[in-house]
Amino acid sequence: MTEVLKDIQFTYVPHLLQFKFEAGTSRGVLTDKKIFLLKAYQRENPQTIGWGEAAPLVRLSIDDIPDFETHLENLCKSLTGLSISKDEASILDWVNNHIPSFLPSIRFAFETALLDLWHNGNKLIFDTSFFNQHKSIPINGLIWMGTKDFMLEQIDKKLNEGFTCIKMKIGAIDFDRECDLLGYIRQQFDASQITLRVDANGAFTPDDAMLKLDKLASFDLHSIEQPIKQGQMELMAELCGQTPLPIALDEELIGMNNYSAKRDLLEKIKPQYIIIKPTLLGGIAASHEWIALAENMGIGWWVTSALESNIGLNAIAQFTSTYQITMPQGLGTGQLYSNNFDSPLTITNGYLEYNVEKSTWKVGF
Repeated sequence: MTEVLKDIQFTYVPHLLQFKFEAGTSRGVLTDKKIFLLKAYQRENPQTIGWGEAAPLVRLSIDDIPDFETHLENLCKSLTGLSISKDEASILDWVNNHIPSFLPSIRFAFETALLDLWHNGNKLIFDTSFFNQHKSIPINGLIWMGTKDFMLEQIDKKLNEGFTCIKMKIGAIDFDRECDLLGYIRQQFDASQITLRVDANGAFTPDDAMLKLDKLASFDLHSIEQPIKQGQMELMAELCGQTPLPIALDEELIGMNNYSAKRDLLEKIKPQYIIIKPTLLGGIAASHEWIALAENMGIGWWVTSALESNIGLNAIAQFTSTYQITMPQGLGTGQLYSNNFDSPLTITNGYLEYNVEKSTWKVGF
């Protein structure tokens, strides 16, 4: 007989994460981030709780909408009392059938809360060696935009911490000064020692994009994420076809919920890489679909968190660990907040590890 999660109750708790510093992007400076923690439990056993996180990004997520919390509240009320079979496929199908695709971060929250509840509320989302055998995941060290001195300080810190892959956000300060910072790293380490990535967040214009790509290629970069704003498919396809360094699509994937639309986008643009952000792309099932499409077309990919708390980051890291990972992932954002939740997620020498010997979970709700 199939085991069932019975009479599931859903509630949520808002939480405001505070950045340790002003986090600069080409879309502006971030000082805090509002998230919603979803709780799932069975009426007969309220002590066992599965946690999920709905955390849309301001001015980027398609569910960054004024009535977001109303949608979440209504879904918690309407879905409370339902039962689901205890297996991954049933849970993912249930979420896909009950949560609208225009609410991708809520889909992700329901998926992960239910997977956690299925595994008895132990923050186990996927039973992999990352969770139960301390197998670590290589990650990049993220350099946020700011003054040249601030960015240089971050670079030195990440290098001293042992990161061998550095990702630098560009597009907010003078481009020549950003190139100076890349040159600073390359003067000390060649590409065999330090992998360099940059993320333009769509900051380049159609007129200057190729010129800037040519300049950036001189620093022997691994890749550049989203050089121009999304929605310019012809130009992006042209850039990907002529680029002197690999291009990774990021924002370009947001809002693509139909399988055919996803396939057509990749076939037309033919990027070298795509960036998988479950919160923005519609959750676990949607991310699996993007990865399968990319691999079938010979397109590379890596997974990146999208400023979630440690609740969401834990789920994304465990999802990532279901694949055979060799290249660094973008999973280092758990250190950004002064009021994040205590968790076993630790970073050592550029590797993310789930280490219950160093810390335990403390959610506090």
